[in-house]
This record gives sequence, C-alpha cells and structure tokens, in this order.
Amino acid sequence: MPDDLKTIVRNRFLDSLACILGAYGAAPVKASVAYASSIPGGAASIFGTTLKTTPECAAFANGVMVRFLDYNDGYMGLEPGHPSDNIPACLAIAQAENAGGDELIAAIVLAYEIQMRFQDAASLNKQGWDHVNYVNISAVVAAAKLMKLSEAQIEQAINISLSGHLAMRQVRSGTLSDWKGCSAANAARNALFSAQLARHGMTGPAPIFEGRMGFQNQVTGEFFLDPADFGSVAGGDLAIRRSLTKTFPTNGELHTAVWAGIELRNRIGEVSDIQSIRIETSAFNKRVLADGADKWRPRTRETADHSLPYNVARALIDGDISIESYSPENITDPVAIALMDKTTVVVDPELTALFPKHLANRVKVTLKSGESLISEVISGPGSVETPMTQVQFEAKFHKMATPHLSEGAQESVLDFVSKLDQQSGYDSLFAAMAGAAG
Repeated sequence: MPDDLKTIVRNRFLDSLACILGAYGAAPVKASVAYASSIPGGAASIFGTTLKTTPECAAFANGVMVRFLDYNDGYMGLEPGHPSDNIPACLAIAQAENAGGDELIAAIVLAYEIQMRFQDAASLNKQGWDHVNYVNISAVVAAAKLMKLSEAQIEQAINISLSGHLAMRQVRSGTLSDWKGCSAANAARNALFSAQLARHGMTGPAPIFEGRMGFQNQVTGEFFLDPADFGSVAGGDLAIRRSLTKTFPTNGELHTAVWAGIELRNRIGEVSDIQSIRIETSAFNKRVLADGADKWRPRTRETADHSLPYNVARALIDGDISIESYSPENITDPVAIALMDKTTVVVDPELTALFPKHLANRVKVTLKSGESLISEVISGPGSVETPMTQVQFEAKFHKMATPHLSEGAQESVLDFVSKLDQQSGYDSLFAAMAGAAG
C-alpha cells in the first residue's frame, strides 16, 4: 500500500483510540465490560482493562467505546454510517488470529470499502432499517479475510451475517437509549460470530441480496452494486479516502450548524438578546435531527447529540461543543431550553441539493433589536475538502487520553500506531491503553 494510504488508516485507528478513551467509565461501557468478563479465557483484549475474552465480546465492548461519544468518523451517501465501527472487529480478529499490522490495515481498508459502497448504493433509514446493517456485510468480510477463509466460506459468512441480524431504525428514533451507541458494535459482534460459523462449515440462505425474500425485496428495494467497480490499491478510488472525521463529539450532519452557531456567538452580545433562531437545513437533517418533540426536549445524552436545535443552542451559549455539552446539567439548562423554544427548523431546497456531498447548514438569528445575523457553513474541518491534519488527530487523542493515561503511556500508544503496519502483536497497545486498570 502507498504510504499516504497507510497514514489515512493510522489516523483513523488513532481517532478510534481517542474515542475509546473518552468513553472510559460510561454506563454502557461498564455494562459491556461486565458482560465480557463473564466469558473469560479468550484471545482478544478489551481496552481499559486487563481482561481477555472471545473476539466477539471484545469487538462488542471495544465497539461500544468507539461509538459512545459519537466522535468517531463517518460517511454520508444515500445512507449515513460510521465505517470506523469496523475497526474494533478487525482488531479483535487480528489479535485472536495472530495477524500482523499490515494484515490489519488491509482488513480495515476492505471494511471501509464495502460499507461505504453500500452506503452509496441504497438507503436503509427511509425504509425503517438501521445503517448498521451494512456493518453486517463489511465486518464479516474483513474478519473472514483476516481468518483466511475461502471464497465459498466468505459467501456463507455474508449470508449468515446479513440474514440473521437485521437492526431496526427505531434505535435512532424518539428518545434515544444506550443502544444507539451499541447497535453497530452488536452488528460487528454478529459478523464475527457468522464468520466463525462459516469457518466450521455452516451455510446461510442465498441468494441473500437478490432472492425473492432477500435483502433487496425485504429491506432496501432494488439497487445496483458491482464489486468490479470498487476501488483498489492498484486502481485507486478507495472509499476510505472519502470518510469524514469529527472535531466535535456529536452527530456529523450537524457539525456545520455548530460552526455557524459558534461564528454567530462571536457576533452576539448576550444570548438573552436573541428573539428567534431559524435553522435552514437539508431534508435529511430535518427528518433525522429535528423529527419530534424529543429533539426540543432531549432527556438523554444520545438524544441531545442528535438534536439540531439543542446543538445550535449550546453552540450559541458556549461557543463550543464538548463532552460536557451533554451533561445532565447542560441538557436541562433553562437557558438552552429557552433558546430551543425560540428555534424553528426548516428544509432549504438549495442545501438539500448539496446533500450528501456537502453537509451544509444555515443559521439565522434575529435579535430583540430587530437586527438579523446569518451564518452559512457548507463544509468544515474533517471534511474531504479540509481533512484533519496529523497534528489535529494527535491533539484529539491527547485531549481524550489525559484524564486516563500518563504522558509515557500516551507516547507509547502514539509510537505503536505510527508503526502499525510493522506490528506483529497488540498486547503492548492494550497495556498502554489500560490506564489505572493496567
């Protein structure tokens, strides 16, 4: 692989580690680790602990950590998704199978390629299905590749993984629960289970995509997807190059609204001077991020970080979005509630036309004086046009790591990731990431 592609993978890997550290101690993480501890004796490690368990349990627990803060990378095609959800599954299998870092990198690139191509091909959410159903496909193929399964076994692994583990979109509707951050980790867990069954000769229903009762007829509707058109190292156009990274621990489609709110905050004297707020956005954002009363009165972290009105209100108040933005005190902050009561969200045809290439938002604030202020942001840091730099990825890692790891441990992690393609094992990474548990 070319060096720049390896750098992209290392950055996505480091970004995932930053998200993992930020999730240490969270309630869903504690529950996931407690479950994994009941199945000891495996060959895969869990971050923040000295525990080893089965690859499936490790993929789930570590996947919950990656996803908890909604801070990991993402991609928007006809369907949204987070391709880095595949990384914990790839790592768990790589560790269990004694696969080297170069094989791990190849598996991650493959997983991104498959998930993002499916995201481009067909929408799931419009039919009431969750985007993690594409992780059923991407993670099982990446795992099977690391396990060195045959082509016939990989086909059966896909059949089992996709047919047996479909997730409903209700996980992201209404008041959101812990499972919002666990759904993809569960898809990865199921994918590893399916790959291991296929290794031992289990077969699955086929044709899984085109069959009369298959994926297209039951879930997505008809779509065209030819693997011959996928990117490759030789031919280029690899999808991982188009994945987006996050500068805020919140939903990716509303990042530009946050940037607009921050920019307006610098032009407004006091938030008490605000008469009304109008957010102009894409049809997708209106449908997903402002879809009901819960988004104007979030009661959970998971609902708040998917609320367009809440995030704009918080950006106007604080001039930033951070982990603390979703504390119970901030979610119930009377000032934020008052601003949300002054907020309307409308679909703008021009911004909808830019979607999904650009996740644009426009925020208009009218002051009590009658003055109107407008900020429109088409794209921001972490986008394809303005990718995060190596310095920014490392800064994000240090920010999340400082409460948990010593400076020496942080440097050990950075050194490990910088040589990821040369690694022959992963125990030293988990030891450095263990923190107090180590």
